[in-house]
Amino acid sequence: MENRGYTQDGSVDLRGRPVAAAETGRWKACGFLVGYEAFERMAFYGVAANLVVYLTTELQEATVSSVRNVTTWSGSVWMTPIIGAYIADTYLGRFWTFTISSLIYVLGMVLLTAAVSFKPFHPKCTASSGSLCPTSSKEVAFFYISLYIMAIGAGGTKPNISTFGADQFDDYDPYERKLKTSFFNWWMFSSFIGGLMATLGLVYVQENVGWGLGYGIPTAGLMLSLLLFYIGTPFYRHKVKKAESPMKEISKVIKTALENRQYNVSGDSKVLYELERQQYLTTAKRQLQHSSSFKFLDKAALKESTNPCTVTEVETTKLFFGMFLVWLTTIVPTTIFAQVNTLFVKQGTTLDRTIGHSFQIPAASLGSFITISMLISVPIYDKYFVPFMRRRTGNPRGITLLQRLGIGFFSVIFVMIVAYFVELKRMHAITRYGIKGPKETVPMSIFWLLPQYVLLGVGDVFSAIGLLEFFYEQSPEGMQSLGTTFFTSGIGIGNFMNSLLITAVDKITRRGGRKSWIGDNLNDSHLDYYYAFLLVLVSVNFFAFIWISKQYKYKSEVAVGVAENGAVQMEDKFGDAHPNDSYLGEKL
Repeated sequence: MENRGYTQDGSVDLRGRPVAAAETGRWKACGFLVGYEAFERMAFYGVAANLVVYLTTELQEATVSSVRNVTTWSGSVWMTPIIGAYIADTYLGRFWTFTISSLIYVLGMVLLTAAVSFKPFHPKCTASSGSLCPTSSKEVAFFYISLYIMAIGAGGTKPNISTFGADQFDDYDPYERKLKTSFFNWWMFSSFIGGLMATLGLVYVQENVGWGLGYGIPTAGLMLSLLLFYIGTPFYRHKVKKAESPMKEISKVIKTALENRQYNVSGDSKVLYELERQQYLTTAKRQLQHSSSFKFLDKAALKESTNPCTVTEVETTKLFFGMFLVWLTTIVPTTIFAQVNTLFVKQGTTLDRTIGHSFQIPAASLGSFITISMLISVPIYDKYFVPFMRRRTGNPRGITLLQRLGIGFFSVIFVMIVAYFVELKRMHAITRYGIKGPKETVPMSIFWLLPQYVLLGVGDVFSAIGLLEFFYEQSPEGMQSLGTTFFTSGIGIGNFMNSLLITAVDKITRRGGRKSWIGDNLNDSHLDYYYAFLLVLVSVNFFAFIWISKQYKYKSEVAVGVAENGAVQMEDKFGDAHPNDSYLGEKL
């Protein structure tokens, strides 16, 4: 079997033909993809960063209602990728799923731009009318329909564009595998660039020039990025689907384990059923090694049972459950991040935003410091921190995937500590100067909020990028798109949880005629109490993560390849459990 010049992982072009390694993939292909990611992030944050301001000023929604609507929509944007990933992994593949979904995404942006630009679509009431817009009006309905069309489009783009980018690197090629260790860092770097353009430029345009132009610019950018994406088509590599739906495989293992629950499982893997390695060579599918986690599922692979599953199928299911437990610990940190586009912005609108004599900073623009701190931190992490730690740990990544997440989650605790004390200072200023009205400006600079934004940015280099890399790398073969939705759905659930918490806290604290912690008048509320409550949540969550990470077993696979001389090689490829990531070859 001769494969010189072609990729070793079986990648093909759009027509299903083998592709030349030197002419396709790598950063040559990724250059077209990161361009789309930058413009897509600019479009998303161009809407999300200032949406709470639009709802409370243009649509005259109450604080709690607007925060709930923003986080519900944001949650939907991050949850729909579950459907998009399933379609990609099971039916259409990443490229075609992305293609269809990106057109829906653009349609949503076009309609949204029309909703804020043209009078027939624009809500009739304004901030000066003093009355609430009726939520049943056709104009408001058109605005929300446009938002959710955008969310549907995001369902097929978010989980597939990043995994499609990672597919451009051949895991069987040592050089490309090394390049891939930096891919997610620089992928997120391009994402940060898009977010920075939105929070620095677009929110200012929206508040000072017009919402139509503020939404129209990212819409045009998104169209341009799609054109660039399709220009790069000849350079793309595509993964061949090698198995049935991964979710069907997982369901089969669970069902078989339950049917075999009367059997006893020993620690000897020899009693478990597995295919011959030659069969994995024939199908070019990767074989997973047996692990000691979730021992109950081993019952599905017992040789003595009827119709047993393979060890690889069982290990695929174990990986799914392991990732699910880690995913549970991501919900609270993403709930904290949901404050950036909601309460942090509303809090900023109460502070002194003046620079110089008359220039006022849009409160949402402070989110740009999250992006700036990330943009500074990513190169430092990739160029200095990783090599420094690699020399000490022997791990190609410098630190393990879970260690990276742990540092990120721990930083969220500091974010809430800082946010709590800054809010205490704001409350002290309110008391000292007798501030009572909802539109009165607290004589305290908005830049007091800066440290919490910077800490979020630095922490996200560990948590956000780490989560995307963790769920991609630990996902079984053929399940990378679905695996990546662990990352997106965690953000989605975090936004939904934020809506739930804010609604519940508002109702509970209003009982007995008391003031709400999160009232429409933040100058007469107790946001400090709410931040203290969130601080307790993130602290408990961090210790839960530590416990789960100690139990987690990294993916350990045996991949079948072909050596330069044409001989079959078995390659034991280990995850972070084996920091040297060594390669062992043997002829069959």
